[in-house]
Amino acid sequence: MAGKSIFSLVITSFIYLFFFNNVYGGSRITTAEYIETYKAWAVNDMQRTGIPASIKLAQGILESGSGNSHLAKNAKNHFGIKCHRDWEGARTYHHDDARNECFRKYDNPLSSFEDHSEFLTGRDRYAGLFELATTDYKGWAHELSRAGYATNPSYARLLIKIIEDNELYKLDQDISETARRSRRATQRHDASGDLIIDPYERRPVSYNNGVKYIELLPGDNFKIIADMFDLREWELPEYNDLPRDADISKFRILYIERKRRNSHPDHPEHRMKEGETLFDVSQQYGVRLNRLYRYNDLQEGEEPDSGDIIKLR
Repeated sequence: MAGKSIFSLVITSFIYLFFFNNVYGGSRITTAEYIETYKAWAVNDMQRTGIPASIKLAQGILESGSGNSHLAKNAKNHFGIKCHRDWEGARTYHHDDARNECFRKYDNPLSSFEDHSEFLTGRDRYAGLFELATTDYKGWAHELSRAGYATNPSYARLLIKIIEDNELYKLDQDISETARRSRRATQRHDASGDLIIDPYERRPVSYNNGVKYIELLPGDNFKIIADMFDLREWELPEYNDLPRDADISKFRILYIERKRRNSHPDHPEHRMKEGETLFDVSQQYGVRLNRLYRYNDLQEGEEPDSGDIIKLR
């Protein structure tokens, strides 16, 4: 009986280990499975940030070994992003160019995908990427290499090969130009059947601290801009730290996506000017207002004095 119990225990343990390995990441996934798993995220992110889906997936495949690397499995880091000075999240240590280098650690792969976008859009050295069309995957690959994303001199060639071998370029959409020019006015008919031209044409989009914004025109309000960019009305006040009934006629710009948690590393602090508010600084640098309160140990609504130096990161 004892021998039978030991045999049963061994079999049970084997089944458990097999189940654990396959369900919790012990087994390897193929590149095709990686693409199928994450391509929807990549396409959605492309429409939001302008980063080609082909490039995002190719970087994920290359940097994470199609999700099979130690860093991807244990830290959910799919893009090999190191900690850098501005990282406030969890960390893990891994041998790379040097021993025990600090890498960012995430709760889930989606957080890694989102942080990769913030990483590229929030740094000046990658600004040249966003001058390229979203269909120019070769240009993006070479510009990433030139900007120093990786130390491998073959980085661009490897990305291009992954994209072409897996036909990832088919996921890319020509949205770069649409973000730089006004959208053609849409047509509709009123109740009498007469043709009406919709006056709400899409504005050119610019970036500040990697955050998209538009310049406001006379007559603009939250509803007009929300309709123009397929946003819900509550999003614009939230993105700009404003009440929902705010009069935006006195403002020059309006952010159409959420501002960053930190300023660009080139702008770590700001000297307050006469009559300037923390909200003004938040808009100037594309940093969330609540983060500025936190960095400077201020209560919500409290304002620094003219001449004070405030931290932006």
